[in-house]
Amino acid sequence: MQLNAIFPTRDIGNDPAKIRDWAQAAEDLGYSHIEVPDHVFGAAARGGWTPTYSENDPFHETFVMLGFLAAVTKKIRLSSGILIAPQRQTGLIAKQAAEVDLLSGGRLRLGLGVGWNHVEYEALGADWKTRGLRQAEQIAVLRRLWAGELVTFKGRFHDLQAVNIAPPPVQRPIPIWLGGSSDAVVKRAAQLADGWMPIIAPDAQAQQKLDLLRSELKNHGRDAGTFGLEAWLRMQDPNPEEWALAAETWRKLGAQYVMLYPMFRRQTLDEQIAILRQFRAVMT
Repeated sequence: MQLNAIFPTRDIGNDPAKIRDWAQAAEDLGYSHIEVPDHVFGAAARGGWTPTYSENDPFHETFVMLGFLAAVTKKIRLSSGILIAPQRQTGLIAKQAAEVDLLSGGRLRLGLGVGWNHVEYEALGADWKTRGLRQAEQIAVLRRLWAGELVTFKGRFHDLQAVNIAPPPVQRPIPIWLGGSSDAVVKRAAQLADGWMPIIAPDAQAQQKLDLLRSELKNHGRDAGTFGLEAWLRMQDPNPEEWALAAETWRKLGAQYVMLYPMFRRQTLDEQIAILRQFRAVMT
């Protein structure tokens, strides 16, 4: 099972040298991917609604950061983790992803989600209610645009007439993985995506979701053996034994990748690199 590293966007700060050093440490430690989170806006609590991340939590811009990471690393793969696609223009996603893939030498994986923050959707002028349907259509459009040919496409959310993305990406298409754990997301991933990256505990619910995933893959004539599975370990405490147990349970469930997703905070670069080392140590 390969290890992925979540980019510590809330705590890394704004010093490009520290960001470089953290990324190079992840690469030197043998991590498979660096995954960069996505939020355009922070949002203050209102009307009984409390956000998971507030206006006080900094999020570096996903594609700009992926481009920077491409320049300061050599071989570690890069991923959005996850990009909230339905609140963005699909053509712009296609263009930015193609550029990152080109500049990184074909190292990009695009992790997509539908998000949880309706306030952010409203602030961006995007429709919260149709986000799942829009994501499904976006996946089809992205793959067409990355093929390097003129695209004509008419759908519910897109009307393209003889347009293209130039220069195209190295990978044609760039792999698309979906985040989220609702049944609708599981079914969409099985039908349309290259992999699934849930944030759930490796328990009976996870087994139920995996049973649904594999059933849906079979229904769509897809090979479960080539479909990717990455477990995100959302951990509240710095307890390496707990991390290792959760990771091992996910391995038994069939995960090829695992990523520690700390909810506890580490404010210094040395502490953030230490987490990478600890997770690597308990997984070897």
